Amino acid sequence: MPARIFQNPMNAMQSGRALTSKWILQFEPAEARKADPLTGWAGSGDTQRQVELEFSDMESAKAYADKHGIRYSVTETPHKTLKIQAYADNFH
Repeated sequence: MPARIFQNPMNAMQSGRALTSKWILQFEPAEARKADPLTGWAGSGDTQRQVELEFSDMESAKAYADKHGIRYSVTETPHKTLKIQAYADNFH
């Protein structure tokens, strides 16, 4: 079953960088979700979708996947540069 290794993204609602240094190994869905006829909730029989492993760096996530024979793809987070600007700069 293929997996995806990615860095925890920055929360769009906050400017802090907490928990963004973690790398996550997440399995790709094996089957599509379908609506339950009784409740209408979406679900599937794929239990691997619930598994999410956290690692401190990308190399340890890759090593884990290689050790257990898991095919993976790595999605690297693009480096974000902030433009530091003061409020007073709006009035020049």
